[in-house]
Amino acid sequence: MSLKRARELRKKMTDTERFVWRRLRSHRFAGYKFRRQMPIGRYIVDFVCLERRLILELDGGQHAEQKQCDAERTLWLETQGFAVLRFWDHEVLQEWDAVEEVIWRRFQGDPAASKGNKIVDRGRGES
Repeated sequence: MSLKRARELRKKMTDTERFVWRRLRSHRFAGYKFRRQMPIGRYIVDFVCLERRLILELDGGQHAEQKQCDAERTLWLETQGFAVLRFWDHEVLQEWDAVEEVIWRRFQGDPAASKGNKIVDRGRGES
């Protein structure tokens, strides 16, 4: 995908994306730098920490119908060396502390941080 499309997405962030960006920008999350709406291969990811090779994907209701596409996207990103954490929009907005904990645990080297956590299991489950 093009840089032009990524720029457009940055200008038209959803409410949930704006909520998360306020908490990640300017090294606000444990000193790590995140980028938003960044092209990686043919995809544009919602948020990525390149230093830790971690991608955060926020999924609205439309993602319930595109599980196969999301799974293919996640698999490709993982083959490129990224870990992908997916969260439903309502989880991010209603349970930010739990989302933060999952991200923090992943940064601490816990590969199971995206599995076995109630916030991930309820929605996406496998990223």
